[in-house]
Amino acid sequence: MNKTALWIFAASLTGCGLQAQTNPLVKEMRAQYEGVKGNLLKAADKMTEENYSFKPTPEVRTFGALIGHIAGQIRTCAMIKGEQKTIDATKTAKADLVAALKASFDECDAAWDTMDASAMEMIAGRGGQQRTKLSALIQSTIIHNNEMYGYMCPYMRLKGVTPPSSDR
Repeated sequence: MNKTALWIFAASLTGCGLQAQTNPLVKEMRAQYEGVKGNLLKAADKMTEENYSFKPTPEVRTFGALIGHIAGQIRTCAMIKGEQKTIDATKTAKADLVAALKASFDECDAAWDTMDASAMEMIAGRGGQQRTKLSALIQSTIIHNNEMYGYMCPYMRLKGVTPPSSDR
């Protein structure tokens, strides 16, 4: 009986240890993702409805179109989970675009939750190029989103709105 209890105890410790492990690279990248996600959600909220149609020059997207473009990350995040999802790119109202952005981040949160187990699995990226799931997630939800946030900041400043990363 004591040997059985000892084996069960040892097995439970091993299981707890494995469950508590987190890939440090995934953990660091997830923190970067959470930071830009927070900035984007706050920026989307801070801009007024009327400023969603603002664009600094005729050649660039409106602020709302930037939000819709970012929400398109739902496609990559769903693909990482083996699913297919898109957003309605025709929406222009702030409420619709913020809802789409939040839905995309919900999908990306779920994709990030799979990274400890599947980070190094290969998937087909743009043009069929093979890449790891982690690489695709970093590109879409960190690198691309930081670039988009950088584009959004001048829109906000031109409308007298302080970007969230400067609003301390």
